[in-house]
Amino acid sequence: MRKEFLNKLCCPIDKADLKTQIFLQDEEGQIIEALMTCPKCKRYYPVIYGIPIMTPDEFREKALEEPLLKKWGKLETLNLEDNQEKILELDS
Repeated sequence: MRKEFLNKLCCPIDKADLKTQIFLQDEEGQIIEALMTCPKCKRYYPVIYGIPIMTPDEFREKALEEPLLKKWGKLETLNLEDNQEKILELDS
């Protein structure tokens, strides 16, 4: 995913701007792995293999996202309430 594409994305729930942490890029600067978070509703959206995963909460595959969240050191910042994953706090 190109960095320029990030400016076109917003939270699908409340349309707020997303904060992005990039974890892996290729030699051309394409984003391979990242974590986008919504400061308003506290939801998160991972970028896996360059694809932003922005599906509604009820259709998310938590088991598929968990290994990358662990790898990025973000799993412990999640609050699992009412089957919705929300970011409590992200390290800068």
